[in-house]
Amino acid sequence: MTIKLKQFTYFLAITTLLFSTNAFAKKPRSKKGKAPVANERVNIQKLLQAQQKSWNEGKIEAYMQGYWNNDSLTFVGKRGVTRGWKNTLANYKKSYPDKNAMGKLELQILNIKLLSKDVAFVVGKWDLKRNAGDVGGHFTLLMRKLKGKWLIVADHSS
Repeated sequence: MTIKLKQFTYFLAITTLLFSTNAFAKKPRSKKGKAPVANERVNIQKLLQAQQKSWNEGKIEAYMQGYWNNDSLTFVGKRGVTRGWKNTLANYKKSYPDKNAMGKLELQILNIKLLSKDVAFVVGKWDLKRNAGDVGGHFTLLMRKLKGKWLIVADHSS
């Protein structure tokens, strides 16, 4: 098994573990004990909307603020696995050197699953309209709430 396949298998195993753990966990509740915390989903949606806006303004560094600025950030794309915030930013800059190359991004969130009070799994669709040709696909995000802010800790986009 190649290194990339092992890393991808590891990512899938962690995601599966998180889902199976959630099956037995209590749903997150607000401090008042009411229904699951809808505000967390709204906060995640706001983060992704801010990323979309930054992308469409040609601001890759601002777009990257939605990612965990850590060497453990994991990005899985068609080129394989990238580890670390700086490496992910470098890959984005290489693939999208200017606003024209970045085009117009549209994100569609298909599902947000709160796995715990500070972990979420997001499934969505992305479409990129650009002069070089339109592209699109789907993404899965593993997100964590760190220091009160939702951040992407693992991204698999295809």
